[in-house]
Amino acid sequence: MIRDAFDHETYLSPFTWRYGSESMRRVWSEVHKRRLLRRVWVALAAAQQEAGLVTAQQVEDLRAHQDEIDIDRAAEIEREIRHDLMAEVRTYAEQCPVGGGIIHLGATSMDISDNVEVLRLREALDLVLSSLEGLLRVLSEAVVAHADEVCMAFTHIQPAEPTTVGYRLAQYAQDLLMDYEALSYVHQHLRGKGIKGAVGTSASYAVLLEGTGTTPAMLEQRVMAQLGLPAFPVATQVYPRKQDWMVLNALAGLAGSLYKFAFDLRLLQSPPIGEWSEPFGEQQVGSSAMPFKRNPIRAENIDSLARYVAALPRVAWDNAAHSLLERTLDDSGNRRAVLPSAFLAVDELLTTAQRIVEGLCIYPAAIERNLSQYGDFAATERVLMALVGAGANRQEMHELIREYAMEAWQAVQAGQGENPLPRLLSQDARVRAYLPEKDVLDLFDVRTHVGDAPARARGLAQEVLSVLGDGEAS
Repeated sequence: MIRDAFDHETYLSPFTWRYGSESMRRVWSEVHKRRLLRRVWVALAAAQQEAGLVTAQQVEDLRAHQDEIDIDRAAEIEREIRHDLMAEVRTYAEQCPVGGGIIHLGATSMDISDNVEVLRLREALDLVLSSLEGLLRVLSEAVVAHADEVCMAFTHIQPAEPTTVGYRLAQYAQDLLMDYEALSYVHQHLRGKGIKGAVGTSASYAVLLEGTGTTPAMLEQRVMAQLGLPAFPVATQVYPRKQDWMVLNALAGLAGSLYKFAFDLRLLQSPPIGEWSEPFGEQQVGSSAMPFKRNPIRAENIDSLARYVAALPRVAWDNAAHSLLERTLDDSGNRRAVLPSAFLAVDELLTTAQRIVEGLCIYPAAIERNLSQYGDFAATERVLMALVGAGANRQEMHELIREYAMEAWQAVQAGQGENPLPRLLSQDARVRAYLPEKDVLDLFDVRTHVGDAPARARGLAQEVLSVLGDGEAS
């Protein structure tokens, strides 16, 4: 039932007021849903007028009162009849003295509400794609800005070889570009149920249209053309619930990409690494107990909401798989919650992620510290290849370098100052038999050991902007 008013004396979903934008909330609002219901009823009546079933005056009467939403009256009627859609039919009919009697003529509830649901899915996807475009643009700018900034890469959360900040950012942009393309595909292929009646056979419309020269398929085409929405060629009482699963899967994929970005940021913000951090306001409080704390609350919020979104495709999977025969009603209750909350959560994820990227703090001193501590270990691969190229035995040199690397690692972990590995290797006689000391030391300049990462990062940024229809990356 619909209550007349809500306040904080009762339970409110956090998506009602805390997470998501007002634009997304409006898409999933009761007022907007009822406007769309009336839009479908008007489209149906207009198509029936073309078939000669109703008059132009009746259709114009419906159109004149299309936006006069009266939720209080609809709630009053629903309390009596316990059918939300019929309550809206009666509310609308009371407002239309000429056309009220022909509202919903020949239709079943899902001819109206299922098409409305897809219209809302499309509007919500429009908002998601727009926000994702904005995030991809600012992320692409960051990729280009930091394409050449060398830093340590980590595998197994252990220092590995150098990469660049821009190349790491490009990984997130690449994931999000795949999400953009997946969401665009889903958006482009959304279909409504159409106008097919109680079990999808259009039997009620065939009876209604008999002798008019209009077929049920023609009626459906006219209605859906007014809505700007293609219809599934076949349906039961509802459109295939697999479509919901596809939408939620695409949203969950986007949430997964943002989850990884936020989780990586949490690692990089930890003081032992300390290379990146999310923006932190001057008056922001990190902890109620520890005033010095700079907790990554925005990144943690992303991971929290993304984890929630990841669970929702399973509900949609069950709705699709359990849609027995021509339909059951056991999906209705959860769809009222699952679809809006998925979009509102993703809406919040995108807003938060863009704010993080726009204010992302990158600390060159911390990057330099980690390079000086761990970069020399990464250079051992270059030293090994140079030794083998000079004629040394690969296995023997590998073992020699490994032993020195373990010794140097212990020294670094013990805080004994500068990494001793370059000195140990460059002064070893077995190494100097193949390479001069200076050549060995030169090989430890790992800032040149990033391959084509800068070029690939810039190329990825350009690909993103090309897909979005923008110009070249600056």
